[in-house]
Amino acid sequence: MQQTLRTRLLGLLPVAVFAFMSCNNDPAEIRALTARNNKQEDHAKGVTFLYSQDGDMKMRIYARDFVRNSTARRPYIDMNNGLKMEFFDDSGRIADVLTADSSRYYETQRDFIVWDSVQIVSRKGEQLNTEELIWNESAQKFFTEKDVRITTTTQILYGTGMEANRDFTWYRILNPKGSVDVEKGEVPE
Repeated sequence: MQQTLRTRLLGLLPVAVFAFMSCNNDPAEIRALTARNNKQEDHAKGVTFLYSQDGDMKMRIYARDFVRNSTARRPYIDMNNGLKMEFFDDSGRIADVLTADSSRYYETQRDFIVWDSVQIVSRKGEQLNTEELIWNESAQKFFTEKDVRITTTTQILYGTGMEANRDFTWYRILNPKGSVDVEKGEVPE
């Protein structure tokens, strides 16, 4: 019986030595996997968020890449490589659709920045295009300092800088460019 146990142990010895020798951990790879920043971030792919208030759907967000860092000095959520936000009216219908390549949402301040190929299309068919758009929660306004193009049913407006209310029923281009149609007797500001 001792001979059989010894034979089995000797038979397993080459397997154990091979397993031990094949384990090779690169310290740089270990540091990259356990770095402080990696521990603090949550990652996900293909995420859908539903936001409701008092039982009414207010917003639906689709994001290809999702990163959340709740321990950063200003906790944030990044949604990159394609973002689509659908805003709903009081009747539960989609009122506006925002698309962009990338975004960052600051959770504590509830401020939101979207950039790269930003487009908002309203149910009325109006469209805003810009390279960056910022939502300021405390002011309850959207704004940008970048170039904007607003397409309405009757004209296309260009300019640099813009501010708008939450549902884009009011907006102001800060530095308009090009010509603007006005009614007879109406003086533009």
